[in-house]
Amino acid sequence: MMDLKAALGLSQLFSLMVFVTIARWYVMPWLRLQERATALIALLWPHVFRYVALQAYSAQHAGFPISDSGVNRIVYGDVGGMILALIAITTLRYEARAAIALVWLLLAATAVDTVLNVAGGIREHLFGAATGVTWMVVSFYVPLLMVSLGLTVWQLYSRQGEPLRRSVAAAAPRVANHLSMAR
Repeated sequence: MMDLKAALGLSQLFSLMVFVTIARWYVMPWLRLQERATALIALLWPHVFRYVALQAYSAQHAGFPISDSGVNRIVYGDVGGMILALIAITTLRYEARAAIALVWLLLAATAVDTVLNVAGGIREHLFGAATGVTWMVVSFYVPLLMVSLGLTVWQLYSRQGEPLRRSVAAAAPRVANHLSMAR
């Protein structure tokens, strides 16, 4: 029988490989055709579901060996990330000046949250202890968030200085170029 740590690690690796492949083959070409705001909004939506971390309370109650401070750190960080994502999406939709700064804030907060959660998991010996929904969240959803994070950084750097929305005239050459490449 496979060790639970190894199974979880393998599952995370497979999920990461699948999400990166989907991103390269489908998401990145689609993002290139979108207005900057639309591309960023699409990449932020997976973060809105971070409230799934609330299930950690149920997992703890069912025997997942995490401390109260550990479960609170996970839940507060992820629910805070969810709220930031919703605010960033809203500001992008309305082209608010603070939109890009809020996206960067979400990325920074998510990076810090991830590091703290990994450090806490190591400190509390949680790797290999996850089962059920917790196992699915860690093996499937977390890799999705990491790929979304990478794609968002790529969009922010590669489209620096580009307006959130572009005029119809500015969009036409991009669409025509894409259509000619598809033939």
